[in-house]
Amino acid sequence: MSDFRDANRYDVGVVGAGLAGLTATRELAEAGLDVVVLEARGRVGGRTVGESLSTGETIDRGAEWIGAEHDRVLALVEEFDLELSEQYGDGLDRVAVAGDLFEHEDRVQALPSESATELREAADRVESLRRDVPFETPRDAPEADTWDATTVESWKRETMETTAAREAFDAFVRAEFTVEPSEMSLLYFLTAVDAAGGLELATDSVSVTQQHRLVGGSQQLSTRLADDLEDVIAIRLNEPVRRIDRRGDDVTLASDDDTYVVSDAIVAVPPPLVERIDHEPPLPARRRGLGQRMPMGAVIKFVAAYESPFWRADGYSGSVLAADGIVAEVADGTRPNTDRGHLVGFVAGADAFEWSDRPLAERRERVLDDLERYFGTQAATPLEYVDEAWSKTQWSSGGYNAVMTPGTLTSCGDALREPVEGVHWAGSETALEGRGFMEGAIRSGERAASAVLDDAREQ
Repeated sequence: MSDFRDANRYDVGVVGAGLAGLTATRELAEAGLDVVVLEARGRVGGRTVGESLSTGETIDRGAEWIGAEHDRVLALVEEFDLELSEQYGDGLDRVAVAGDLFEHEDRVQALPSESATELREAADRVESLRRDVPFETPRDAPEADTWDATTVESWKRETMETTAAREAFDAFVRAEFTVEPSEMSLLYFLTAVDAAGGLELATDSVSVTQQHRLVGGSQQLSTRLADDLEDVIAIRLNEPVRRIDRRGDDVTLASDDDTYVVSDAIVAVPPPLVERIDHEPPLPARRRGLGQRMPMGAVIKFVAAYESPFWRADGYSGSVLAADGIVAEVADGTRPNTDRGHLVGFVAGADAFEWSDRPLAERRERVLDDLERYFGTQAATPLEYVDEAWSKTQWSSGGYNAVMTPGTLTSCGDALREPVEGVHWAGSETALEGRGFMEGAIRSGERAASAVLDDAREQ
């Protein structure tokens, strides 16, 4: 190990400067530990990133919505004196399924009567099933092996018969998880619904997890955390960790440019990205299994900006759930204190894989075709259109968060949060509450930092 002799030495090394990594870092720094943060990107924020339109308005290319019960996020908003805006939801929702376009103030009620009944009964069934899954130990559920061997697709086919109900459910799964229902375990789906506080096929345009947005963009949470930490810890940008060596009493983190020796490490990146790092000795088989069997999915997030939110005058909320076309979901993304209107939406799952490699001009044309169908000819000519194909971003490589394929949770799930010889795991995927949201990322950072501090007290 002589090549590590002159390395930088810290108490803790944190891999990833998103909300999870920065939250963990703050907890550790406040406890008096010396921390280094290594971030592959040239910015902080992870899966939160903002961009300014030509008018100067900031939009979110990544994570955007905040729920009313997202206590950790709301606490940071208050601490940093940031401003929230309410998600607009007045008017009619539209649902594009079964070759038709339906509308109602309740998107489930928009469907034909038989399909609406099927979808509501399916949602009630999910709510019943998820209560049978132990919150912290899902593999102890009474039907864990059966549910984990079952895809969400096969469960859907057994539970619903009408095309409209099935397609609406498909669109919901794609929009929320960025995968096809055939790719996800039913048991994992139930745990994810539980972590979000329940299923929201949606009785409303505005769900309890999507009630607020942050004026100026959600990346501010990470930049403000980083600013506050600047004088007490080291944040190294453009420094991807290539190797983690656990041999010996310490943990060694090696990037292209430097080497860091730490007592403990927190890896705060999505599970599939853990596999891009060389590990010595190799990670345990169950931990490696997560990287191989927990894909990120695929999503393209877009924003179309118009002179005004014209759909509101037409009596529409801006909310669309769709299985016809490539756009899975649309919402009113209009910013406060502006005359301009924004529609924000998502191409997800198999469609995102297909369209991510197409030129931006082709994606724009295809998305606007869908928006024109949902909102009329005005939607076809935005002042600006931007999108982010997250499957092509080097240090995210996919959708909002990773999901577990059939058989993964019962065989490898315990390894998701289980430390490995001084290496701890954080990131929204590891959260018990708020998984898939910024809330989950923050909570995971708190948990990982607490585990490191517990280790330090025992030494």
